[in-house]
Amino acid sequence: MPDQNLPPPARPAPLLSGMYTRQQLAIELGFTCDTLCRWEARQIGPPCTRIGRRVLYRRDAVEAWLLEQENARTNRARRGGR
Repeated sequence: MPDQNLPPPARPAPLLSGMYTRQQLAIELGFTCDTLCRWEARQIGPPCTRIGRRVLYRRDAVEAWLLEQENARTNRARRGGR
């Protein structure tokens, strides 16, 4: 006979819980959606994923991209560049 006091099985986190939409990321970073579109076209912005017409950004990928920007700036300053 199964134990009647077992808690219900844990539900997994929503599949897209760690993702930003383009609009959410633009608000978070203080830029416009158009800026993020230009960055995507020039391949200079945070990496994104397209699902149909929807563009999503993974939170940890955005954080890594921000860190890269910080490191690139620090390295340029050390070399005396701009």
